[in-house]
Amino acid sequence: MIERRQFLIGGGAAAVALGAGGFAGPARASNPDWVPRYRATVDENGLHSQPWFHQGFLDMKEDLAEAAAGGRRLMVIWEQKGCPYCQEMHARNLALTEINDYIRKHFLVVQLNMWGSREATDFDGKAMEEKALARRWRVNFTPTVNFFPPTVAEVEGKSGLEVEVARMPGYLKPAHFLTYMEFVRDEGYKKDSFQRYLLTKFRAIHDKGGDPFRLDKLTRPQS
Repeated sequence: MIERRQFLIGGGAAAVALGAGGFAGPARASNPDWVPRYRATVDENGLHSQPWFHQGFLDMKEDLAEAAAGGRRLMVIWEQKGCPYCQEMHARNLALTEINDYIRKHFLVVQLNMWGSREATDFDGKAMEEKALARRWRVNFTPTVNFFPPTVAEVEGKSGLEVEVARMPGYLKPAHFLTYMEFVRDEGYKKDSFQRYLLTKFRAIHDKGGDPFRLDKLTRPQS
């Protein structure tokens, strides 16, 4: 019997205000569990980035409209230079085929810099630098991932802090990370907490003879 404590401790969130570390290379193309074709790069601000991240004008309302038009949800990832848990999210979570495919299919991902100076526009039309938007949304560490309602009508005239439906406060291990994406996609936040959603899913997998922590146990090959 797998206890609730095991489920929750197995993917405890980790986050940093400041950190350092290099990026680990992707897996070999011969391993189907990993997706080296989506190798993360480091941009001019020192942030790890994915080539499939949305490149727009950082207008949250427009990005939500684009996501909705494609049948996806808007997901905003806050990162910063030298963040080791951001690095791990790219090097491990986003490099796993199952997670990578699920996110690209169901989410439009916008990456923001917690200390950045680019202009970003909140859902209520107020424009400000990224770092000011981070303060407005009460983002205090990285990685932080915000999720928003599926339609523009639900965010009209409101700030991101007012309308977010879920927030991933820190790094989660792969199995918990993917489950959080499913929690948002299934609108589980309307019914219960993430912890209960997670416990229900993991118990169901376990009861069918599966391993809820399978993704966490995959070993990343050297490139």
